[in-house]
Amino acid sequence: MTVDAIAPTAFNWRRFLAVAGPGIVVMLADTDAGSVITAAQSGAQWGYSLLLLQIVLIPILYIVQELTVRLGAVTGKGHAALIKQHFGLGWAWLSVATLIVTCLGALLTEFAGLAGVGNLLGVPAPVTLALVVAAMLAMALMHGYATVERIAIAVGAFELVFLLVAMLAHPGLAEMASGAVTIPATDPKYLLLVSANIGAVIMPWMVFFQQSSIVEKGITTRDLSSARMDTAVGAVATQVIMAAVLIATAATLGKAGGDHALDTIEEIVGAITPFLGNFTGKLLFCLGMVGASTVAAIVVTLTAARTLAEVLGARHKLEDEPREAPWFYGFYAVALIVCAVVVGSGVNLISLSVGVQVMNALLLPIVLGFLFLLARRLPGPYRLQGGYAIACGAIILVTVVFGVYSGVAGLWG
Repeated sequence: MTVDAIAPTAFNWRRFLAVAGPGIVVMLADTDAGSVITAAQSGAQWGYSLLLLQIVLIPILYIVQELTVRLGAVTGKGHAALIKQHFGLGWAWLSVATLIVTCLGALLTEFAGLAGVGNLLGVPAPVTLALVVAAMLAMALMHGYATVERIAIAVGAFELVFLLVAMLAHPGLAEMASGAVTIPATDPKYLLLVSANIGAVIMPWMVFFQQSSIVEKGITTRDLSSARMDTAVGAVATQVIMAAVLIATAATLGKAGGDHALDTIEEIVGAITPFLGNFTGKLLFCLGMVGASTVAAIVVTLTAARTLAEVLGARHKLEDEPREAPWFYGFYAVALIVCAVVVGSGVNLISLSVGVQVMNALLLPIVLGFLFLLARRLPGPYRLQGGYAIACGAIILVTVVFGVYSGVAGLWG
């Protein structure tokens, strides 16, 4: 990689507001339907035992995504293009195949979440899915990353209602503190949800999306301070939302007593509404789920389409017309339609969501391995090196090993 060494400018709020977006969008998408379901299932089955994990994952999430910021700002290239450049076409296709599997799995959970909300409001799933697909196709044709970014942030902001849900559940602080340090580390069912939570937070498509968005938005090394702050704000926000969902279900279902396995959106809402009120519980959860599912559906579909076109050497920007970027727009449309049809046929949302997150954790060695190696190949002042490189490598290794071990132990334990 070659680039002129341009030092980042000092941080200022005006520049931050101009640069901010990719980090916040990808983090709002990180708290997607599958993540919300995983957090809810965690609180329902294990109370506050997985709450500490949500906090521990904040710095890990930032470290991973900060490397994508560096790669995009320094090289001006997407993640797949860099893998292709440094490791060859075969490895690039492996990374793309991994990405597409995780993106399609995530898109299925987003559509299933939206269909579940539609069912709660009395709207048939086919109607809900048709409206969502039409809206997302129209959005892509607006020809501008900035427009899509604003839409994603506006819709994703609805996720903040989960904080209100958690407060209305009136969790006990002493109970939260004692529960958070009660860790049944030898229980396979617990380990499965540990793996699912790691996979729900460190997702392969996040690396690809944020790096491509950094490039498409024109963020350079001068903007690194602001871009890093954008990522840090997003990392804290997404984990606060995850913790809020876990706390809400732990507090409400803990009062009811017993170990609860939730199989549908309706069951989750039904579990918390006795404590929050039928109207309030349903309204708040639906708003949060719509925000989580919609912003994530936008991000994962764009990521898959961008990356496939990128490795093929085809045009892949939202500013391009469909006739100029047929691979990008074609795959974008096909992915939406196929996943909508699959979800319309009926799937178990909870099993699908947890399964997709475990799959994400099992694929972390490929994604984080390439990320670390590419960051080690950056030029001079931006290269991952020294003590920080050792610390990053150790954190990534521990995350990968723990995520894979938990997933395998949970599945076959």
